Amino acid sequence: MSFKSHSEIVFTDKFTTNTNWKIITDQVMGGISQGQFNYQKTGDDDTVILTGSVSTKNNGGFIQIRRNLNNVNLNNVKKITIIAKGNDEKYFIHLRTNFTVLPWQYYQSSFVVENNFKMFVLPLSDFKRSGYLLPKRLKPNYIKSIAIVAFGKDYKAELIVKEISFVK
Repeated sequence: MSFKSHSEIVFTDKFTTNTNWKIITDQVMGGISQGQFNYQKTGDDDTVILTGSVSTKNNGGFIQIRRNLNNVNLNNVKKITIIAKGNDEKYFIHLRTNFTVLPWQYYQSSFVVENNFKMFVLPLSDFKRSGYLLPKRLKPNYIKSIAIVAFGKDYKAELIVKEISFVK
């Protein structure tokens, strides 16, 4: 007996183009974290590599790459999948919506990478809001951007991502 997946991919980024993501660090708020990203082949796969130094000094504590999703229809999306590996650290996905008008507002979910590629499934229902002013429930049709984030403590970031998808 075989089981068919009822999942349907709505949007996927396999990092084959180098124009959609931008780096943002806590330096925009006076922090001292430093980061960079590069598109690179890892084996046969196109990947994006986020590296840097996260520092909580000067009220800082993050580096991220962010992509705009304004022209992507995410209605009925239930989860995000990400295929990644790295340096045995916790990383985050931050989603911004029509309601996250302040720079420090987002919805967040985490995953911990290891040395080998692994798929992480992050249900939208598990994303936590960054503050009580945001709606409790994240509605996919309001998502405007996605960020891959090293965040919250002093550490060296080294994250390799080969695919990120929004799935029904």
